[in-house]
Amino acid sequence: MVTKPAGFWKRFLASFLDGLIIGIPLSIIGYFVTGKAEGNWFTSLMNMLYMWLIPVAWSGYTVGKKIVGIRIVKVNGEKLGVGAMFLRSFVAYLIYGLTLGIAFLVSAIMVAAREDKRAIHDFLAGTYVTTEPKVEA
Repeated sequence: MVTKPAGFWKRFLASFLDGLIIGIPLSIIGYFVTGKAEGNWFTSLMNMLYMWLIPVAWSGYTVGKKIVGIRIVKVNGEKLGVGAMFLRSFVAYLIYGLTLGIAFLVSAIMVAAREDKRAIHDFLAGTYVTTEPKVEA
């Protein structure tokens, strides 16, 4: 059940902050590791691992999401897992790439217009982004 869905601008700000706080430093480190600024396998790998593993280990939060006060959760209430994050990031971005960004634009419109604020990648993974904080057990 979707409760307290996070809207477009909160999700956008969280992604922007992740890029600023995590992405830029990873790019700099990747440059020193590989000596390449573009097409850097190290930076791509580290970004992918960040997007897959940090939300699983940190109750749906990334650094940007934690700052903004939103997190990824499963629609069915189960614990967020690596499989869901794989579908949410890797498979979704494959679809976005194969459609030359059209599916990404559709996702942005879905988050802005739908009552549950779910994008294509949320439907693939059975997730949504909420403003509801994690309740400590």
